[in-house]
Amino acid sequence: MRPPVGSHAVDTRSGRLGIVMGHEGPYVQLRPYGGGQEWDAVPGAVRCATPAERLSAATAYANARSRGEVL
Repeated sequence: MRPPVGSHAVDTRSGRLGIVMGHEGPYVQLRPYGGGQEWDAVPGAVRCATPAERLSAATAYANARSRGEVL
């Protein structure tokens, strides 16, 4: 199953959560929550993020912004 563009997904090989930006060839393209460099993930290693994982990513991003670490 290919996650839809715009959904939150976890790359199980790296443990990173990202937003699905597209599908290029055999890969799922993910971008980190809050922006940054996209990376390609193998579709078999991508799963939908849980609500708790999405909240954790949003909290980490908000905390980084409050410390001035994110533009």
